[in-house]
Amino acid sequence: MNALSTEIFLATLVYTLFGLAVFGGSLYLVALVAPFSIRKEIEEDQNTALGIMIGAMFVGIALIIAAAIGG
Repeated sequence: MNALSTEIFLATLVYTLFGLAVFGGSLYLVALVAPFSIRKEIEEDQNTALGIMIGAMFVGIALIIAAAIGG
């Protein structure tokens, strides 16, 4: 590998780890603030609306991260 491809690989790795940390932190924050168990609502009670809400939150965060990376 040349220097440019190594630099691109490292940048991709950093942004991937940053994105995963933001996703994990946001899910933890929502679980902390919610007055109910998110896991129980989605897995046991089959709460589709909550699943869609969490998915939409992840898509929104992904768009923000993509805009930050792209400039």
